[in-house]
Amino acid sequence: MNANSTVKKVAVFTSGGDAPGMNAAVRSVVRTAIYNDLHIFGIEGGYDGMINNRIKRLERSDVANIIQKGGTLLKTARSDEFRTKEGRAKAFSNLEYHGIDGLVAIGGNGTYTGAMILGEEYGIPIIGLPGTIDNDLAGTDYTIGFDTAINTAIDAVDKIRDTAHAHNRLFIIEMMGRHAGYIALHAGIGSGASKIMIPEQTTDLDAMITKLKKSAERQKLFNLIIVAEGEPNGGAIAVAEKIKAAGFNEDVRVTIIGHMQRGGAPSCQDRVLASRLGFVAVEALLSGRSGVAAGIISDEVVFTPFKEAIESIKPINKDLLRMAEILAM
Repeated sequence: MNANSTVKKVAVFTSGGDAPGMNAAVRSVVRTAIYNDLHIFGIEGGYDGMINNRIKRLERSDVANIIQKGGTLLKTARSDEFRTKEGRAKAFSNLEYHGIDGLVAIGGNGTYTGAMILGEEYGIPIIGLPGTIDNDLAGTDYTIGFDTAINTAIDAVDKIRDTAHAHNRLFIIEMMGRHAGYIALHAGIGSGASKIMIPEQTTDLDAMITKLKKSAERQKLFNLIIVAEGEPNGGAIAVAEKIKAAGFNEDVRVTIIGHMQRGGAPSCQDRVLASRLGFVAVEALLSGRSGVAAGIISDEVVFTPFKEAIESIKPINKDLLRMAEILAM
């Protein structure tokens, strides 16, 4: 342990939507903390658990055999009470009761926001880890859970594509992504989709429908469209209705993959990413860092202030979009 560190007791929690790899991150935090002679605690149920004192001491054995499991050992929840000063005061009082003087927060934008405010109000050191399937957090190339989510999505699309070809149907498949199209873009490219529709750009539906009709006339059905749920035209169901209303007479089907994208065993990439970030989070606390999110950019560890990570918009790679259009021709 860093002899100059004032951190002696650390707690880790997961918050917001669950993501494959969260367990691997928790395991890494716990074992790295124990290696450094720290007392390590787990907070069950995110900020809600912090408010309601669901805080327990963790040992190495508590995180055995979890690296391969989806979901989160510590559970997760959203907390309206934590948005209030009174709620945060209760949360910090419970941390003080256990002597906790450092936190590792695993989650997305909302988790980072809560961590930033708590740190500013009470001065407790906090390190954030990017745990979200959406891959929409600035300060890291990839978030924990994204790789697993896109592989789950591709597996589903591959199965649907078999049916699409067998019946000469047009399938419109909706994927998660209310504000960001990373899952749809990567899964669409990886599955060879004919069209990818994401929140970051508005698709010209008239042009797409014209292309659909020409493909049908040539008996070469344009048979697979990937739509992110936050796409400006309204999602897969709305897109399907607009296509039918425009006089497209072929068989159109909609599939919404939904929360299946959150589950399942994390991929090797997510396990390694989560383990690496959990390790550096504890070392960051010991070195005196606080109020930052850990991430990996170009295979190098970086730390981004919470405010920047929350407010920065992570841009979609326009070259990938252009490539996807060309390869779909």
